[in-house]
Amino acid sequence: MNNEKSIKEEIIENKILKLLDEITANYSMDSLPTDIVKLMLADQEIQTIHNYANIVAITRLGFNDHGPVHMKTVCYNALKMIRILHEAGVQTSLEQESAGSLSDSVTAVCIASLLHDAGMTIARKNHELYSGILTFQKIREILAQALPGDVRRRTVIQSLALEGILGHMTTNPIHSIEAGLILIADGCDMTKGRARIPMEIPSKPAEGDIHKYSANSIEKVRILHGTKHPIKIEVHMKSEVGFFQVEEVLIPKIQSSPAKHLIELYAGVEGEELKRYI
Repeated sequence: MNNEKSIKEEIIENKILKLLDEITANYSMDSLPTDIVKLMLADQEIQTIHNYANIVAITRLGFNDHGPVHMKTVCYNALKMIRILHEAGVQTSLEQESAGSLSDSVTAVCIASLLHDAGMTIARKNHELYSGILTFQKIREILAQALPGDVRRRTVIQSLALEGILGHMTTNPIHSIEAGLILIADGCDMTKGRARIPMEIPSKPAEGDIHKYSANSIEKVRILHGTKHPIKIEVHMKSEVGFFQVEEVLIPKIQSSPAKHLIELYAGVEGEELKRYI
């Protein structure tokens, strides 16, 4: 198994780091989120987990991408949402509760995003629970490197990150806006690029086929400032099979999210008017 990064990985990593730089500069945050992300992107164990998760998901099970590009795309999606919320004057749960700063929230969101599908290295069923078990010690290790003298801050960020990891499949109740954004950001990674590799592999009909065929019809997902609610999500597709991703994946994630009151969702086939779902 080769741990060399693909061009797509490098592109999304650069997008994440650029967005983090913008958020840090504009919102007077410390460098913790960027420091943590750089440590994670350079970590060989995390890279191996990412790559093996994709082998299990795509080659063994026939599902869409659950590896490095997906987990980094979820991180980028979540960062876009948290930036929109901040610009709309919406505080994170840590800020509302005076339990931490925006920087702590952003850090936890990045950690959770980059590790949420680690459990796919074991199995699809209950993979969110396996993700928490597999990554618990790694999260502690990375936070200890970045915050060697701050036990309180490390503990809060670790707990919030684990909430995001364990809650990303709607199977475990979550209660923070931060974890709720992970849930939605995960559902937003549904474009045809995610199904590219599974579509190229000849295979017999399997359980995950509807996911790859429906994702292959999604042209783009846009995360924008909303009009009625702070965040607007637009799903553009080339055929109606893409509605499976919207109705069976994204909408249940939004409805189960503590951030659902902050979201408006539109979807439709390209060339037609988008329909509002939420």
